[in-house]
Amino acid sequence: MARRAIINQQMMTDNPTDQQKRAAGDKPEARRKLPRKATPKSLENAALYHLERFSSSAANLRRVLMRRVERSARAHGTDRDGGAAAIDEIVTRFVSSGLLNDRAYAEARAGTLHRRGASARKIRATLMQKGVGQDDIEAALDTLRDEDTDPEFAAAVTLARRRRLGPFRPGPDREARREKDLAALARAGFGYDIARQVIEAPDIDALEAR
Repeated sequence: MARRAIINQQMMTDNPTDQQKRAAGDKPEARRKLPRKATPKSLENAALYHLERFSSSAANLRRVLMRRVERSARAHGTDRDGGAAAIDEIVTRFVSSGLLNDRAYAEARAGTLHRRGASARKIRATLMQKGVGQDDIEAALDTLRDEDTDPEFAAAVTLARRRRLGPFRPGPDREARREKDLAALARAGFGYDIARQVIEAPDIDALEAR
């Protein structure tokens, strides 16, 4: 009898019941939380919540909402075409009311990226990924040029400072690292002439005096 009790106990250990699984945090698939069903009202609420937390282009918001529709379609059988039509209506209405403004979004995003040391090429690629149109991208870059006589050089200096390249590199190995520092700026989207001007500057004061 003692042996049978030990075997039964081992079987319980090797094959835990559903109750034991739940106690251990191993919930059955059926008990996992399903995504919320996407309805026109829930999509609008999700859009408003997203815009409260993040700035967004119209195309990017559309992608965010379509991901919700896709999850709802898999979980609840939501009609994808109907969801897309509801999203189009929301986005159109938000653009008309000014909640969505691609020109303002592009200018704000470009300014943020520029202050972090992003090149014009990087800014352009980022805005394109967010679905911003070419005219709005160029307008945002024009705004940077209006605010700074040479925004590309200023951004390259900012990135060099952040990554301690060229004259911002301490120690005696600056010359030995010259090619790698030039390559770092090139990978960030800066042209060779600007990269060379920054990396080969005699010191930090020479950069800041320009």
